[in-house]
Amino acid sequence: METVEKRLYEGLFLVDTGQAASDWDGTIAVIEKMLSRADAEVVSMRKWDERPLAYEINKKGRGTYILIYFNGDPLKITTIERDVQLSEKVVRVMILRTDKMSEEQIAGDTPSEAIAKRAEAAAVKAEEAAAAAEADEAAAAAKAEEATAVKAEEAAAVDGDGVLAI
Repeated sequence: METVEKRLYEGLFLVDTGQAASDWDGTIAVIEKMLSRADAEVVSMRKWDERPLAYEINKKGRGTYILIYFNGDPLKITTIERDVQLSEKVVRVMILRTDKMSEEQIAGDTPSEAIAKRAEAAAVKAEEAAAAAEADEAAAAAKAEEATAVKAEEAAAVDGDGVLAI
């Protein structure tokens, strides 16, 4: 009997957002069961994003995507796809062979993580800009105060005839 070498695959599983929110562990368990039936070894599993769907599927307008990298037998991918068609929790799946992906690419940011990082960077930048504006305002106030003090000294130094008393 010939042994088949397992390959690295990327699976993007689409599940109903309502079901995922109410029973996340159950949803993950269903997906893991599908993969274990196909003798797949999970490398990475995480929530990818929650988005509106381009068109309604089963009268649902939003979906949650779960991104899974797994090592599996190429001959058993159709088993996973068939299980998805029979599943009530998983709506759709897209499985791609990704033999040339590095661990860094697999661990890369999901869209929601990238948005969160950009928002955090923007908040830090806004704080820095506010601090810089505050520092500039304080410097301008100090400069104005110094100019007022100099004018007051000059006014005090002038005697009643308008002659500068030295």
